[in-house]
Amino acid sequence: METPRYTPNQIQHLPTLPGIYLFYNHKEEVIYVGKAKNIKKRVSDYFAISKVHNLKTARMVTHIASIAYTALHSEYEALLLENNLIKALQPRYNILLKDGKTYPYLCITHDRFPKVIITRKTVPPLGKYYGPFTSAQSVKQTLEVIKKLFTFRTCNYNLSAANITNHKFKVCLDYHLGHCKGPCEAFQNEAAYQQEIDQIEALLKNNFASVKKELKKQMLAAAQQLDYKQAQRFKEKLMLLDQYQAKSLVINPLVGDLDVVAIISDPNHAFVGYLHIKQGAISFTQHRVVTKKLEEEATDLLPLVVCSLRACSNSQAPEVLVNLPLNLTIGPFSITMPKIGDKRKLVALALQNALLCKKDFLHQKSNFQVKPNLTLVQLQHDLKLKEVPYWIECFDNSNIQGAHPVAAMVCFKDGKPSKKDYRHYHIKTVVGPDDCASMYEIIQRRYSSKTQEGLPDLIVIDGGKGQLNAALRALEAVGIYGQVAIISIAKRLEELYFPHDPFPLYLNKQSASLKLLQQLRNEAHRFAITFHRKQRSKSAFESLNIPGIGPQTFAKLLQQLGSLQTMQTASLETLATIVGPSKAKRLQAYFLAEPTLPKDRLK
Repeated sequence: METPRYTPNQIQHLPTLPGIYLFYNHKEEVIYVGKAKNIKKRVSDYFAISKVHNLKTARMVTHIASIAYTALHSEYEALLLENNLIKALQPRYNILLKDGKTYPYLCITHDRFPKVIITRKTVPPLGKYYGPFTSAQSVKQTLEVIKKLFTFRTCNYNLSAANITNHKFKVCLDYHLGHCKGPCEAFQNEAAYQQEIDQIEALLKNNFASVKKELKKQMLAAAQQLDYKQAQRFKEKLMLLDQYQAKSLVINPLVGDLDVVAIISDPNHAFVGYLHIKQGAISFTQHRVVTKKLEEEATDLLPLVVCSLRACSNSQAPEVLVNLPLNLTIGPFSITMPKIGDKRKLVALALQNALLCKKDFLHQKSNFQVKPNLTLVQLQHDLKLKEVPYWIECFDNSNIQGAHPVAAMVCFKDGKPSKKDYRHYHIKTVVGPDDCASMYEIIQRRYSSKTQEGLPDLIVIDGGKGQLNAALRALEAVGIYGQVAIISIAKRLEELYFPHDPFPLYLNKQSASLKLLQQLRNEAHRFAITFHRKQRSKSAFESLNIPGIGPQTFAKLLQQLGSLQTMQTASLETLATIVGPSKAKRLQAYFLAEPTLPKDRLK
C-alpha cells in the first residue's frame, strides 16, 4: 500500500477542489498543512516565479520534496481538518495554530439555570459543548441569533432555590431589555427556563424542524389571543431562523466516532479513501493504492483494508461506514453501508477521494516518463556527445610550489552535485609543481579498476591542453581511452579543449551548458583547495609544536587570520579575542623566541 504523493513538478495533476494539502520534506516529515478553496491554484502559488514570498515561505518552498492532499466539500471543512492535523503533526512552518489553541465552542452549562457561553476549552463536567466554529466572529454571530430567538440569563449569580427565595439578587438590564425573564427573582420558573434551553440545544444540533414548530405554535397562540404584536415578534424569529446557516457535515455531533472507508478497483489495483471521524470532526484522512496479487474482488480486500487503516490511525470507533455491502462484524466494531442521511454523505466524501486517487494514479501511470534534464540535453548538443551526460566527473589538483600536492574529484549526477561520490587524493609519485604529472596520476588511479558500467558519461579536466593530454595518456594506460568522453576547461577565457583538436570551443557566456561546466570546475577547485589548506595547516602545526596549542586551536587561528605570517605579526589583543588571553600569551612567547620562521612554514 502507498499514499500518492506529488513532486513540485506535478502540481498540474492536483484537483481544483476545496480541501487541505500537506508539504513533506526529504525526510518524509510534514512541514506544512494548509487549506484552500482550490487546492491546485493555492499550491501553484507557492511555486509561481512571479510570486514574491516572505523569507519564511521562500525557505519552506526550498524544503518541499512532495505534496499530498485531501479533497473536502467546502473550505469550512478544510479549516477544521487543518486544525486537527496541525495539532496532531505540529508541522515546522505552521505558526498560527501550532500553539495549542483551538476553535471556539458554545457551551450550555450544567447550572440550575444554565448559561450559554463562548469558550475555547472543553471541560466535560462544565456543560455540553457545540461546535467548533470557524472563528470568534462566527460563534458570536451564532450567539447573537440565539439571543434574538430565546431568553436566557448571562449573569454569574448562584441561582439556588434558597438564594431566590431570600431575594438575594435583583434583575439586571437584560430583564428590562427583554433578553431575560428574571429567574433570579422567580419571575420565571425552572421548568419554563429549561424549555428555552431545550430549544437552544435543538437549534445547535441543527434540529430546525422542532424549533420552527414551537415558534409557529407560539405565534398562532398569540394571534388567537389577539396579541398581534407578540405574534409579529414570533414571525420575525421564524424569518431569522430561516436565514440561519445550514449545518455542516463535519461538525455534526450526532455522527460521533466513525471510520469511513470507500474502495473502488480495477483488475490490477484497488483505490481507497479513508476518513477517521472523532467526536463529529474529521481528524485523519488517507488515500491508498493497493496492488492486487490474485485479482481479488474489492469486497475481499475491504476487511483487510479496514483493519490496516484502523491500526494506522489507532482508531477505537465502534462503527465503520463503507460503500460496498459487507455482512460481517470484525472484532469490536460493526461495518455498515448507509443509504441516506449524514453518514451516507460521509461515505460519498470518502468515495470522492478514492476516485481522485484512481484518476491521479492512472494519469501518472499512462504519462510517466523520465524527462531528461534540459541543461544536460543542451550540453550534449553543444559538445556533440553521443549520449546525454547524466554522470559527470571533474578533476582538479592543488599545491603551492609543489608543497603538499593534493587533488580532488567532484561528481555531478543529473546536473546536481552527488557529494557522496566526491573523492580526495594525495599526490604520491610527483615531486615538485607539475600539474600535468599530477593529473596523469589521479586519472590513472581513479579509473584503473573501473569497468564499463562504472564509467561516467563525461570527464572534465580543470586546465588547458597540457592537463587534457596528460589525462588522455592516463586513460590509454588503463585501457579505457575512447570509452568515455573527455574535455578540459581553461579558466581565463573559458576555453573548452577536445582530444586531438588544437582549436578550443567557445560557448555563449549566458549558455546553460557553460554555466554547468563552470559550476563543476568551481566545485572541484573549492573541494581541492579546501583539502590542500587542511593538509598545509596540519603540516604547519606539526612542524611548529607550540606548547599548550592543540590542532583545533591552531586551525581556528588559521581560519581567522589566514596564515602563519599573519599569526606571527598579530597583536596580543587580536590573539586573545580568538583563543583567549592564556593561549595568546603562549603564542606570543613562542613567536618572540623564534622571530624568524622558514618561508615554507609562513604560507
